Amino acid sequence: MALSSERLFDSLGHFGRFQACVYFASVFQAMSCGIHYLASVFMAVTPNFVCGFPGNVSNILFHNSSASSIQDIWTLWTSTENYVVVQLENGEIWEINQCSRSKREVSLDLAYEYKGNKSVFSCSDGFLYDDTKWKSTVVTQWDLVCDREWLAKLIQPTFMLGVLIGAVIFGDIADRLGRQRVIWFTSAGQFVFGIAVAFTFDYYSFVTVRFLLAMVSSGYLVVAFVYVTEFVGIKARTWASMHVHAFFAMGIMIVALVGFLVRTWWVYQIFLSIATVPFVLCCWMLPETPFWLLSEERYEDAQKVINTMARWNKVNTPCKVSELCSVQQEDPVSGRTGENDMSSTKKHNILDLFCNWQIARRTITVWLIWFTGSLGYYVFSLSSVSLGGNEYLNLFLIGAVELPCYIIACVAMDKLGRRNTLIPFLILSALICVLIMFIPQDFSILIILANMAGKFSIGVAFGLIYLYTAELYPTIVRSLAVGSGSMMCRVGSVVAPFCVYLRSVWIFMPLLLVGIMALLSGILTIMLPETLGKPLTNTLVEATEMGRNKKSCSGKTPPAHGGAALEKIEMFGQETVSTEK
Repeated sequence: MALSSERLFDSLGHFGRFQACVYFASVFQAMSCGIHYLASVFMAVTPNFVCGFPGNVSNILFHNSSASSIQDIWTLWTSTENYVVVQLENGEIWEINQCSRSKREVSLDLAYEYKGNKSVFSCSDGFLYDDTKWKSTVVTQWDLVCDREWLAKLIQPTFMLGVLIGAVIFGDIADRLGRQRVIWFTSAGQFVFGIAVAFTFDYYSFVTVRFLLAMVSSGYLVVAFVYVTEFVGIKARTWASMHVHAFFAMGIMIVALVGFLVRTWWVYQIFLSIATVPFVLCCWMLPETPFWLLSEERYEDAQKVINTMARWNKVNTPCKVSELCSVQQEDPVSGRTGENDMSSTKKHNILDLFCNWQIARRTITVWLIWFTGSLGYYVFSLSSVSLGGNEYLNLFLIGAVELPCYIIACVAMDKLGRRNTLIPFLILSALICVLIMFIPQDFSILIILANMAGKFSIGVAFGLIYLYTAELYPTIVRSLAVGSGSMMCRVGSVVAPFCVYLRSVWIFMPLLLVGIMALLSGILTIMLPETLGKPLTNTLVEATEMGRNKKSCSGKTPPAHGGAALEKIEMFGQETVSTEK
């Protein structure tokens, strides 16, 4: 049975009032995903710090400046190599570093330079932190500095690991149990785990709860893309799916705003998490997509959703499920008749993305683009936050710069096509990486502009691949395809921080790696089929034929439904229509 999926939108409208309500309700929650993904930027910041003083201090010396309080010294602190000299009330003189402290054996004069003998001690009295910008962070809460610094560096990678696992798990569950159930569970999970993070009692419980938060956030984002794609017709699908990223970017800007206003990490986390509340209260009203219901042969439920769409969109005569289905009495290839189609009831898994050479090659290329997009996105982002100046404004601009790139991507995707937009922007990002290597380090403004251009170009490719993946695969494995692609995306986001660490080997090493990956991805994209203006496919056979390969995944062409199946579909459609009236 082949579903004429786009006939549904021709009948009910490609983006009517019903689709608009469902769309904006769904993408509103995408802001929460952007919030949680970037929340650690300020929550896990490491301020200036030194070892705790071993007693009551009477005087503090920092180079040529003298003070009575460490708070007066922080404005002069410029490097981790700095140290302060303190004189205690008992006359002892100590040199205080970030991760150690030394007692001078001879305590005659209070001077910054000292060549005599010193006894080195550990920071057994804790640490003193600069609270000028942040009153409290998770670093200051649990002293994640010095020999515990590696724990602070694991906060974001462990979150991204949760994102990776959640993308695969919830993508598969959405194909098995439906999109609506997963959307409800993951959105509620974001609120519950988001609030729970603020009340964790130690570092390990903090990381564990954030790991769970990452899983549900990733699960929601993956399934939301599929959900809105299956509710929006061809004429509006490009703009609708692409601007899910715009709401994600708005979440990043909200992080900057809340970070500027709230300087205590657990209060900051609570304020970020309550953004989820409006959607949690109404997400249970969202319907299941008719495409998924039809793929599960739940024709009566599908007809109910279609009738609701028609009523909201003010369509007097809603189409019937039977009108969306074309029944072939005889298989055009094998000539078989009267057999039951088992493909609709088969439980699919990741191996179906490699069912034949055409689909396997497509999957490998798509995964590479996902990985490259994420790697480049975060490498350029990490470079942008070190621009200097106001870090809150920098993060806000990092989110804002994504908004115009999605508009340009939408126009190009509709005019040039998905593939013909993806190829030049991937290659352009590779060329920008090479260009940055030849810009003199003294030309800071030019370097900044080039980095923003690189983030802009990779952002177009990164945003486009969600929709392109959803259109390249059929309904039965669409969530699985997007979920596995998102998994590769998160592998890239986990690798990105380690890629940036390679600057210590060679300052341009991260850009070189991103450039090579972007160039390779752009070349391989040439072999992908164009999906612009084509209806969504429902079976792996149809998806393979879109790649101009007539060979099915099982080596056989699935048999058609018999006439009894059509009669059953028509009966369900008629009963539901009369009930809705």
